[in-house]
Amino acid sequence: MMLHLAAALVASAPYIAAPEVTPGRGGDTVFGYVFHDEDRDGRRGRGEAGVAGVLVSNGLDVTRTDPLGRYEIAVRADMNLTVVQPSRWRVPTDERQVPQFFHIHKQGGTPETLRYGGLPDAGPAPAQVNFPLIRAAEDEAFTCAIIGDSQTYSNAELSHFRDSAVADLVSAGLGADDCVLYVGDVMGDDLNLLPRLLEVGAQIGAPQWLVHGNHDFDFDATSDAHSADSWRRLYGPEYYAFEIGQALFVVLDNVIFPCGAEDAARAGREYCVESERARYNGRVSDQQMTWLANLLAHTPEDRLIVFAHHIPFVSFVDAATAAHQTDNLQEIFDLVADRPALSLSGHTHTIENHAPGQHFEGWAEQVGIGPLPFRHIIAGAASGGWWQGDFAWDGDPMALQRMGAPKGVLMLEFEGTTYRERYVGARIDPTRGQWIDFNTPSFRDWFDALAAWREEDSQTRDPVPPVNINDLPDTRILTPGELAEGVYVTANVWAGSAETRVEARINDGAPFALERTQEGAGEAARIGARWADPFAAQRQLSVSRFAQQSRSGDANAQGFQAFQGRRFGPAPPQPGRVVADRNMHLWRARLPTDLPEGAHLNARSRPGTVRCGTKARHGLKCAALSSRFSGGRPCPYSPPSPPPRCNRLRSCRWRRSAFMRAKPGIARRPLATPKPPIPTTRSMSARAWRARTWTLRRRSRRVWTRCRPIRTIRGSTISSRAPTAIPGFTPRASPIATPR
Repeated sequence: MMLHLAAALVASAPYIAAPEVTPGRGGDTVFGYVFHDEDRDGRRGRGEAGVAGVLVSNGLDVTRTDPLGRYEIAVRADMNLTVVQPSRWRVPTDERQVPQFFHIHKQGGTPETLRYGGLPDAGPAPAQVNFPLIRAAEDEAFTCAIIGDSQTYSNAELSHFRDSAVADLVSAGLGADDCVLYVGDVMGDDLNLLPRLLEVGAQIGAPQWLVHGNHDFDFDATSDAHSADSWRRLYGPEYYAFEIGQALFVVLDNVIFPCGAEDAARAGREYCVESERARYNGRVSDQQMTWLANLLAHTPEDRLIVFAHHIPFVSFVDAATAAHQTDNLQEIFDLVADRPALSLSGHTHTIENHAPGQHFEGWAEQVGIGPLPFRHIIAGAASGGWWQGDFAWDGDPMALQRMGAPKGVLMLEFEGTTYRERYVGARIDPTRGQWIDFNTPSFRDWFDALAAWREEDSQTRDPVPPVNINDLPDTRILTPGELAEGVYVTANVWAGSAETRVEARINDGAPFALERTQEGAGEAARIGARWADPFAAQRQLSVSRFAQQSRSGDANAQGFQAFQGRRFGPAPPQPGRVVADRNMHLWRARLPTDLPEGAHLNARSRPGTVRCGTKARHGLKCAALSSRFSGGRPCPYSPPSPPPRCNRLRSCRWRRSAFMRAKPGIARRPLATPKPPIPTTRSMSARAWRARTWTLRRRSRRVWTRCRPIRTIRGSTISSRAPTAIPGFTPRASPIATPR
C-alpha cells in the first residue's frame, strides 16, 4: 500500500526536463530514441529502456519507434521535430508547465526582420534528438480545461485573466495528468506578454498546451511561412499532437496570414489580394493536411480524435462570413470518416455547442458543408467581451460575451472515448449554467432605442444615449397590458445544445416547455430585441465604465483602455462594443395573458416564482426567478419629502446627546466638549428614550427634534402629533436608486 502511494506521488510530481540534442553536421536524416527517463534528468542513461511504438514527426512525415525506442526520419529545412505524447506516458515540461516534446529547426532562421524576433539560424541539422518520457498515472479518466481567447492586450488585462479564469482553475484541482488547452488568441497582438501569461497559467498545476491564433503571430510577416516564427521561439510548434487516455489531441494552425492568391481564388475571399492591409483567412495549409493524413494513418480507428484549432470549423454567430470559418473543412471530414471526433475552437467570443446533425444558413455557401458529422464546440472566451464592460465584484470586468454568456472556461471530463462538457463562468458558482429573465415590451422598446443610437454616426450623433438602465422599468413586475402584448420568460443556457431541454413552472403550476430560438435546421440567425437575452443586454447596453474620470493627470485613467491602447471615454454611460442581439443557446416561452392580478402572490405577499429546469446532455440544472403580476407598476423612486417635526414642544421629550444638551422646550447649540446623555425629566426615563431619534439644525442654529409614535415603555407614554413642515427647510435631494 505504501509503495503504491509513493509511486503515485512520484508520478504526479513535476517533471522538468527537455529533449537531449546532439549537434550534427547537417545530414539528410535525424535519428534518436524515445526512452523511459527513470531518473528524470532528461538524458538517456544506462539501463533506461526505449519506448516502442511512439509516433515521431518532422511536421510532414510520421514514423513509429522500433522495439528499442529508436526512430529515424528525414530532415526538413524548416521543421518541428516532435514526439506525440503516448497514452499512459508523460513528456517533461519546463518551469512554466510548457510541455517539452519538440526540437525546432529552421535553417538560416527567419529570412526577414520581425517585431518579435522570429527564429534564429539553427545551423546544421542535429545528429540525434532523444525524447524523454515518464510513466503517467492511469489516464483513462482525466479533465481538460479549454481556455478560449484569453487575449490579453496589456499587463492590466493579464492581471484580470489571473484573477478570473486562472483563479478558478487553481481551485479546480487539476494535476500533471490533466491538461490546460488554450484554443488560440492567447495574446492580444503583443507576444512580449507571453512569458508572463505562461508564468501565471503555471499556477494551475497542469501542462499548458497552446494553439496558435490570429492575434498570436507577427503582423509584420510577409509570408505565412514565417508569421508563426516568433511564436515557435517563445512557445513551441504551431501544430502538433499528443495523447491522453483514449483521446488523440490534434492541434492545427488554421490561420493563414497573410492570405493571398490561393485563398482569394475562393469566392468571398477577394480581400486577400484587394485589401490595402494584410488580412487572414481560415484554412488548414496543404503541409498540415499531409501531416494530418499521415498521423491518422498511424492512429487506431477507435481512438477519439479531438481537433483543437483557433478559427472554428463552422460558427453560428459568423456563419455568413468567410474569414471566420475553415475553408477546407470537407477535406478534414473526409480524413476523419467514421472515427469518433470532436472539434474545439475559439475566435468568436461565443459558446457554441453544435450537436451532430446541426447546420445553419451560410455554412454551405461559405465552407461547403451541411449537417455536422460530429460535435463542434466553440469554447467561449476567458476574456469574454474583450475585457470590456463594468467591473464585477472581484474587480475584473464583467465582459459578457457576444451571445450573453459570462467569460469563463470550458471543462471537459473524459472517460475513455466519451466526455462531458460544462462551462464555468469566471468567479461564478460552478453549478450555475444559465441566466433567466423576462423579455417584456418595455425591454424591447428600450433595446430598440439604444440599438438605433448605436447605428448612428458616432461623430455626429448626440453623445448622450436616448435612454440608460434607469429608464428601463422593472422587467420583473408584469402588467396585464404587457402580458397581452407579449412577455417571454427566457433562459440563456450557456453551453446549451440541440439536446438541451428547458422547462418552467409558475409557483406550483404545471410545467411548460421553453423552445429554443434557433432550431439549427438550416435557418439564418434571428436578430433583434425579440431574440435577445434580456439579462445580458441590460448589462451590455448601459456601461458606466465609460464615465470614469479623475484629476490625477493620467490620461490612461480616464474612461478605459482596450485592444492595443484604444481609448473608450470619458463619456456618458452607453452601450458597449458587444450586445447579445442573437443567440443559439437561448430558450423562451410566452407567458399566458390571463394571469389575474395578484394571483401569483401567496398569503405572505412574497413574489411569485418562475422556476426553470434545464436538462442538458449530462444532467439537470435549476434556477428560480421572482416576479410579480400587477395591475400597475409602482414608482421605482423614493419621493422627496421634508422630515417631520413636532407641532407642539410639550408633546415631545428631548434627547440629551453628545452634541446637544437641552431641557424640555429649550433648544441649545452643540457643546464644544461632548458629554454623556443624562435622564430626561418627568415621566420619561433615560432607558425609555433610547429609542432612535434624530435632529435637524436650521441656519438660525435652532434645533428641532423628530416625534416618536405613541407607544408605552415601562408605563411611560411618548406622544405623537401629526407632523408639519419646518418653515424655511428645504430637504436635500436623495440619490436616485436603480429600479432593480
